[in-house]
Amino acid sequence: MGIGTSIVLIAVGAILRFAVTVHTAHVNWHIVGDILMAVGVVGLVMSLIWMAMASRRDRTTVVDRSGERPAGY
Repeated sequence: MGIGTSIVLIAVGAILRFAVTVHTAHVNWHIVGDILMAVGVVGLVMSLIWMAMASRRDRTTVVDRSGERPAGY
């Protein structure tokens, strides 16, 4: 789940939780909104952790100190 999807889930959940006033017999829309917001927050945190870990990968730099020039110079 990406950052955009997480934000959409949080927004839809907030709309269902705070803006919808429909009452149905079998579905509590406020609880559905809470669940969607929780899933969105978990997905957002996981996405940010994954991005932070991916940017900290070890990078190896090779320095050639032999003094020889590559072919073509």
